[in-house]
Amino acid sequence: LKSIKWQFRDDGILKIDLMAFNVDTTDLFMQIVKEAKTKNPRGIILDLRNNPGGLLDTALDIASAWVQTDLVLIEKFGDGREIAYNGSKNAFFKGLPTVVLINQGSASGSEIVAGALQDYGLAKIVGQKSFGKGSVQAVKKLSDGSSLKVTIAKWLTPKGRSINDEGIKPDIEVKFTKEDFDQKKDPQLDKAIEILLKKDK
Repeated sequence: LKSIKWQFRDDGILKIDLMAFNVDTTDLFMQIVKEAKTKNPRGIILDLRNNPGGLLDTALDIASAWVQTDLVLIEKFGDGREIAYNGSKNAFFKGLPTVVLINQGSASGSEIVAGALQDYGLAKIVGQKSFGKGSVQAVKKLSDGSSLKVTIAKWLTPKGRSINDEGIKPDIEVKFTKEDFDQKKDPQLDKAIEILLKKDK
């Protein structure tokens, strides 16, 4: 399955469903950028709900579309060392009104992207608090043949918030209940559309 689906809606909003940060994601995302240049959307909804993450470099590529080469992620080790990860591509969507949808199933790469856009004020985050998976593990082999997985670093947003400890909290909390699902309603998406249509007035 492709990792991204997208739709240019009749109301002028570009909706991007990003299901995972896979090897195909960056190329597909660049197709979206190419189309967006000709269709000039009024705003973007980046749907990261239930996206469990994937490749770190791919998450950095996606964040770049808004933050350009600014800091996206800090990897902080137990001994105090830090590695900074910056964006690597042009900020194709910087300045374009954006809403990011997250929920309890948004983890890892999803939290990197949502956290960076939130820290820089480049998007409104809507939905429910993310999973909180922002750590780096190493596997240590033991003498008896068993292994021990040890957390060696944590991921921090550009403002130093710990993804692993805090998750990403939405700017606007909107729940999505089983009743909503059964009735084919999506209040989180409805709120995102409302925000973008209001911005255009």
